[in-house]
Amino acid sequence: MELVFVRHGQAEHTINLPHSLHTSDPSLTNEGVNQAQLLKKQLPLANKDLIIISPIRRALQTAQIWSEGIGCHKVVSPLISPRMFPQKPDGQTLPCDELLSVEKIKEDFPDCHIQEPLSKGLWSTSINRLPDTEFNVVAEHFLRWCKTFGREKIYIVSHDGTITSYRQYVTGEELTRNDFPQEAAWVKVNY
Repeated sequence: MELVFVRHGQAEHTINLPHSLHTSDPSLTNEGVNQAQLLKKQLPLANKDLIIISPIRRALQTAQIWSEGIGCHKVVSPLISPRMFPQKPDGQTLPCDELLSVEKIKEDFPDCHIQEPLSKGLWSTSINRLPDTEFNVVAEHFLRWCKTFGREKIYIVSHDGTITSYRQYVTGEELTRNDFPQEAAWVKVNY
């Protein structure tokens, strides 16, 4: 199975670092919208495709713009929400990385399905600060769940640290922040 990890487009929380990291629920910037629209040409979708999306507005907006006019299946999962990379024992989840509620996602993104039963507890705790040993359990769980769809390829719209954490888990390579994908860039991983 090929996993295509796509980083969300530029969002408001990256405009005035480090202060903007304290922005709650940041949206895509105009540049982020343009980046998501470019994905339509660079990485075209079909009706049969599956996109799994982080429960953060900027990721949902990226997927919504990218898939506009395409009847692909979209599922929102906290198993690919923001993740600190590398983990810092004293690190805190910033306001820009707080998950949207299931109710807010249903209201603002009604064409997305919610992955609830498989990950109920992670809607409140997220994967951001999970120790690597616990993240590895979540990662294995997520990857097994992906296989249940029986697809050759799955698109995943997520965040730089999350994508790098999954890449490291799947490939066994030691990665660093230098391996982060750029905004609206993608990385393919075979599992």
